[in-house]
Amino acid sequence: MAVYRHWLPSRCDLPKGSLNSLREFSVRTFVAVCLIFVWLPGVTTVHAQSGHPGLAPLDVLSRVTKVKGLTLVATQPPTDAVCRAALGIPCYSPQELQNAYGLTSILDAGYTGAGQTIIIIDSFGSPTITQDLHTFDVDYGLPDPPSFTVLTPLGTVPFDPTNSDQVGWAFETTLDIEWAHAMAPNANIVLLTSPVSQTEGVQGMAEFLFLERYALKFQLGKIISQSWGATENTLFTPAGQQVFEDFELFYEDAAQQNVTVLASAGDSGSANLELDATTYYPFPTVSFPASSPLVTSVGGTSLYADTNGNYQSETVWNNSIGAGGGGVSQQFSEPLYQKLLLNSVQRTLRNHRGIPDVAYNADPTTGILVYVSFFANPNDNGYYLTGGTSEGSPQWAGIIADANQLAGHPLGFLNRNLYSLGALVGQSLFFHDITIGNNSFAGVPGYSATTGWDLASGWGSPNLGKLVGELARQ
Repeated sequence: MAVYRHWLPSRCDLPKGSLNSLREFSVRTFVAVCLIFVWLPGVTTVHAQSGHPGLAPLDVLSRVTKVKGLTLVATQPPTDAVCRAALGIPCYSPQELQNAYGLTSILDAGYTGAGQTIIIIDSFGSPTITQDLHTFDVDYGLPDPPSFTVLTPLGTVPFDPTNSDQVGWAFETTLDIEWAHAMAPNANIVLLTSPVSQTEGVQGMAEFLFLERYALKFQLGKIISQSWGATENTLFTPAGQQVFEDFELFYEDAAQQNVTVLASAGDSGSANLELDATTYYPFPTVSFPASSPLVTSVGGTSLYADTNGNYQSETVWNNSIGAGGGGVSQQFSEPLYQKLLLNSVQRTLRNHRGIPDVAYNADPTTGILVYVSFFANPNDNGYYLTGGTSEGSPQWAGIIADANQLAGHPLGFLNRNLYSLGALVGQSLFFHDITIGNNSFAGVPGYSATTGWDLASGWGSPNLGKLVGELARQ
């Protein structure tokens, strides 16, 4: 459910026969892209709606996307087995993802993020996030976080459940909070919200930077998750260059204070939208802040695991809904840590920064569930199936909280160690190397997964049973 504030014409790419119907819809990339209601108990009726999360209730959908038929909603999360039987696709639980990526042993050893704080930055937030997180926790057998704080130093605006932009950000906020917590059940969480929507270009970026500086100034936490961004090329203006400069100065300060900063790489592969939020650049592009050399960029995969969460395989996420972001920055020079990559990669980078650094499940058809209750009509509230690279950044934030606890100190800037482990120690020890798929999208040429690091999946998804311990030792 990554938040990229664009519109992406697409289809809900689910198996044939799994849904009542498939209709044209629009998604805002980096926000949840495929939303499914399941009626419980019995799960005899499945009502599927595809689209931007802010457009899911019937009243909003009919106005904005003209997709109809959304009638019933789950009051409890369906099991993964139920989703597979009813829809033909999984809906992974927190425990399944913990197991698939090797985190279960770390949590069972007592490293659950205790004493750590995760910072989430979003526009608007959600008016029901505290109770929604509690419901999510009860239903999935998770403890409430020791502390969950919402801060609004820039003020707030009234929440309008018929405003698709605000609802989209409410879904984004919910995903960020619920799934960062799912990976670090005993970490504290601080949510900072902006009253301005971050879209494309410079819009909303100054407010987000203010919030991040606020978090650093008051030492609110050592991990920052950013599930949003703007196409680099929309910042190639004097005002945009100032955004680059100001954020980079902040990221330098964050690194000096041992703060880990993560960002989602995007949901439209090598294609990204122009300032009009409608037209794709006809050549490969990347998004910022994921492209910053001082940020750990998280790409997207399609994860295949069984209903116990046993890892089976993984490919680059790429279907008609979206694709994992990745490519070569036109703004940033190649950082020193990427000089460790093979000569074949160097020929493509041509002395520029490449992303993503790592990957994580993102495909909505191998999705996860979020719980929301902010709609005026209670029949619109419940569990939604979702995906996007917004799934990856907050979950990596939770993972780093666990690693910080194990290490006894904040890990801070990750990339030097990630690249040293991947290139010099052994990628296969610490990552699932993604070798199948590419991130070409919307007619824009992309990049193929290969053995080793690549521009479609970075080093791959984490093998946390090994990676967490090794990062803690660095």
